[in-house]
Amino acid sequence: MTNAIYPGTFDPVHNGHVDVAERASKLFDTIIVAVYDSPPKTLMFSTKERVELFSGSIKHVPNIKVKPFKGLAVDSARASGAQVILRGLRAGSDFEIEFEMAHMWRKLAPDIDVVCIMSSLEHQFIRSSRIKEVASLGGNVKNLVPKRVAAELAARIKILQ
Repeated sequence: MTNAIYPGTFDPVHNGHVDVAERASKLFDTIIVAVYDSPPKTLMFSTKERVELFSGSIKHVPNIKVKPFKGLAVDSARASGAQVILRGLRAGSDFEIEFEMAHMWRKLAPDIDVVCIMSSLEHQFIRSSRIKEVASLGGNVKNLVPKRVAAELAARIKILQ
């Protein structure tokens, strides 16, 4: 039985995240989407909201669970019984960042491996930070995020303006 943890901020979850999780669910017995509770960046959504938004986006996939985590991803992987840390890769600079992170994780936890899944071509350019920027400037992001996320983004931006 091989379990994977898919850590990230997911602020907000977008279709690329969902695609990676769904595809990985066919490769692993269980996927735990681990929503980082205390990232060193400014967030639009609370941890609880990010967990709920991702949970709602993958509720049709029975072997994916979503929960918050604090601290190191490798510690969360161990605590949840995962043997693998799952990452999604887009084109370009993602590789260098993920390459460095994978080696750091292997140094910290040699018993936990890292598996990267290439983002589908239609999701290669999607980034949560870009989605928030485009949405805050009045752009339509409905085809980039799950339906509920688009509604929550629109409501949040309206409140912030």
